[in-house]
Amino acid sequence: MPTFFCNNDMQTPRTEFAQALKAIAQERGLDPDVILDTIKQAIVAAYRRDAKERGEEIAEEIEIDAEIDSVNGETKVFIDKKDVTPPGFGRIAAQTAKQVIHQKIREAEKGAIMEEFGERVGSLVSGLILRFDGSSVRVDLGRTEAIMEASERIPNERLSLNQRLTFLLKEIKETPRGKDIFLSRADPEFIKKLFAREVPEIASNAVEIREIAREPGVRTKIAVYSGQPGVDPVGSCVGQKGVRVQAVTNEVGGERVDVIPWSGDIKELIKSALAPAENLEVKLDKEKKTARVIAPEDQLSMAIGKDGQNVRLTAKLTGVRIEVEGDGKPIKKEEEAVPTEPETPKEEVKEEKETTEPEAEVKVEEKPEPEKEVEKVEKKEAVTEDAQSDQKTD
Repeated sequence: MPTFFCNNDMQTPRTEFAQALKAIAQERGLDPDVILDTIKQAIVAAYRRDAKERGEEIAEEIEIDAEIDSVNGETKVFIDKKDVTPPGFGRIAAQTAKQVIHQKIREAEKGAIMEEFGERVGSLVSGLILRFDGSSVRVDLGRTEAIMEASERIPNERLSLNQRLTFLLKEIKETPRGKDIFLSRADPEFIKKLFAREVPEIASNAVEIREIAREPGVRTKIAVYSGQPGVDPVGSCVGQKGVRVQAVTNEVGGERVDVIPWSGDIKELIKSALAPAENLEVKLDKEKKTARVIAPEDQLSMAIGKDGQNVRLTAKLTGVRIEVEGDGKPIKKEEEAVPTEPETPKEEVKEEKETTEPEAEVKVEEKPEPEKEVEKVEKKEAVTEDAQSDQKTD
């Protein structure tokens, strides 16, 4: 009877080990031999660690091997084909095997998740701001977490915990912690994907974004084209009353987006990109890839833009180095008028004085009317006094 119970106790863990190994292999899509091989490596490392704790030094060059029975999970350790399994090592081996199995499960799950998200690289994903790691941000994508580095954030964009945002799934990279998902909101491709979401014509390839230049959080220029008759690429992207481009702008925190028609003629493309400036003259040097843009003086500041932003984005969009200068016409007109300025104003002032002074004199002549009334009153008083004296005389 004691032997029966002893055998039964020994059989239970063996059966559990075999079932666990089989279940993991099937559910996680792992090869049982890969799991066993990983457990062997972990047990060898555990043996070295256990030996060191016992005061035994085992040189690194000495080869240690481990054998695991895939049915009962029994483990033995060998050095030069000699069984060196210490008493009670089975417990250490079992704990090590358990840890390895759990690790393999996590790796298998992460591998499946990375494979799933790997197919979505370059697309938009939605996530919650989870926490801040310095200037980087950890984002909860549901099944896993992702990272948005400082360089991929929109400058001056305020983020808060649990805030839901849209991101570009930029890439999956190998890191010291394994594979990680990296997101972006500053990449120009993010703007392209937002337009593809808002504009059906882009999603259906009826409209194409040929070029894009972006300064995240400030301004973006996109050049759009359509080869289908009757399709207005700019109108499609802007939308009725600007509703489509406004949706993109709202998503990126009010960043200004200029939509311009693409042209194979670089001169025309430069003119369109420098809007709202008008009446521009472009002198292009194709070999040097430079362009000299001459703008009317009243259009010069618009062509250049605040801090040179408009011309800078146009250069990025077209791939041409651009210099903008005024045509000088208004300045020349002012110079021509300078010699006559001292004389003309004086003559005008004299004429004004000649015309105004008589008016002043007229006003002075018209004022004595009250004095006449005073004279009349005095005459009346004199008459009354004479009349009174006459009456006294009578």
